[in-house]
Order: sequence, then C-alpha cells, then structure tokens
Amino acid sequence: MAVVGLLISMFIAISFGAKEMTLETVWTAIFHYNPALTTHQIIHELRLPRVIGAAVIGAAFAVSGALMQGVTRNPLADAGILGINAGAMFIVALSFAFLPNLPYSALMLLSFAGAVLSTLFIFLLGSSSAGGLTPLRLTIAGAVVAALLHSLSSGVAIYYDLSQDLAFWYAGGVSGVKWSHLELLVPILLVTIIWTMVLGRSISLISLDDEVAANLGVHTKRIRILGMTAALILAGVSVSAVGSIGFVGLVIPHISRKLVGVDYRFIIPVSALLGAVLLVLADLGARMVNPPRELAIGVMVALVGVPFFLYLAHKERRSL
Repeated sequence: MAVVGLLISMFIAISFGAKEMTLETVWTAIFHYNPALTTHQIIHELRLPRVIGAAVIGAAFAVSGALMQGVTRNPLADAGILGINAGAMFIVALSFAFLPNLPYSALMLLSFAGAVLSTLFIFLLGSSSAGGLTPLRLTIAGAVVAALLHSLSSGVAIYYDLSQDLAFWYAGGVSGVKWSHLELLVPILLVTIIWTMVLGRSISLISLDDEVAANLGVHTKRIRILGMTAALILAGVSVSAVGSIGFVGLVIPHISRKLVGVDYRFIIPVSALLGAVLLVLADLGARMVNPPRELAIGVMVALVGVPFFLYLAHKERRSL
C-alpha cells in the first residue's frame, strides 16, 4: 500500500503546479518525452527531478531518524533536533563564503563532514557529565549545539553578505534539485538505505537492550558506529541538496512503529516509503498554497513536526 501511495503522490505532485497540466500530458511527458513541447520540458526538466528528489531525500531523512532513535534508544532523536543538520548547514555556509565555486560533489562531501563533526561534539558534550550519556542529555546537547551552529551560520551569512544565497538552505526546499544532482544523490542514498536494511535485526536488538543483543552475538559498539555512520551519510548528503528540513526523521519512524512493530527490518523500509510520501506531499503543498509563489517546504513539514515533537516530549518525559 505504501508503494502505491508513493507512486500516486508522485504522479499528483508532477501534475499540479503554477501551470496546470492534464493527466494525459503528464503521462506522455514522462513516458514519451518530446523536447520540442514546452509542457514536456516543464515536466521533464523542472517537476520530475524535484519530485524524485523529494521522494529520495524524504526517505533518507526518515531512515536517518529511525536509525538514530534505534541506536541511541532516544524517541526524540532526529537529525534536525540533535543538531546534525545544523553542522552540515554551517559547513555549507563556510563553503559559500570561502569556496563559492565549489562543485556540488565537493559540497556534498563537506556537508557530510560537518554532520560528522557536529555529531561527535554533541556526543562528547552529552557524555561529559557524571552518569554518562542519556537520551535527555543527548537531546539537550543537540539543541545547544544546533543553536550555536545556527547562530554561527547566520553570522557568516551576514558578514559575507550571503543571506540571499543561504535563504534556500535555511528554509529547505527541493526546487533547486536538478538531474545532475540526482545522478550523485540517488545512488549514494539508495545504497545507504539498502545497507541499513542489512543492519535491521541487530538494530532491533540494540534498541531493546544492549545485554540481550550482546548475548545473541551482536557487536553492539560496531553496530552503533555503522548505524550512526549511515544516519550521518543520509542526513549530511540530504542537507547538501535541500537544506535543513527537520522533523521528517522524528515523525515518520514513530508512525512506522505503530504500523509494523519494533522490528527494524520492517521499520526501515516502511519509514523510507512514508518519508518519501511526506516530503513529496509537503513539496506539493508548498507549491499550491499561494501559486506561483512557493512556501518553504521546511515550514510545511514543521506544521506537522512541531506538534508531534511536543506530544512526544510530553509522553516520554518520565522515561527520559
């Protein structure tokens, strides 16, 4: 059902926009592309890459959140909330300031490096006090680091007059995704998502109890490192393409657990599909609220994510 829902949502997203198209035109443009027709060019060069980008990146953010929630046993874990997106964004800001002509492949690599560095700092900060790292300390450390990095990014943008250039990455959006981006993005993200499915059983055991996982032959430390590495790749690469879009990785894994239980062999693929649907529909909503102008896709996702985060924080406050 989720696969069918994704295909339908993608077809609808391709069909609607500032310029109305008939379903027949959309179908013909996708399967019998004619570069001489303006309508076909709009669909093939503008709408199709952004919808495919929204689907793949939505899946990446959702799986990233699921992995972080599993390996840290923190129900509030998400690349945005824990400050990982902010680390990637800070490096993007520095790249715009000092390396303005950087190719996209290099920007993607630097964005991933920023995500890694911010994550290391967050874990060091969260585990520095007596008692070690707990879900609450991890969340607070992430929020502190995110606030710091967002402030530094804003300072760099103001000092180097980059506010206009970085506005897209701050708000988040898929309108800038092109076929050339997808050629790099899609293989990396899909291979990483498939890799995480292989880790599904081990992450399921770790998410329940370390001792049980170790007794069943799981190398808990190694699986945590692999899981967090995959989460960082998914989040860092996605931020380099669409900016900092939060809450997808928070909301979707919880919905997936409601649907398929606590087994990450099912949570990961279902999260990928539902995350793809969410971001495709969020992008469609951002385009349709006030056409031909577009609302930031991050705003659309936050309208769902913020109330959900508050609900979870209230629900989990005793266990945290």
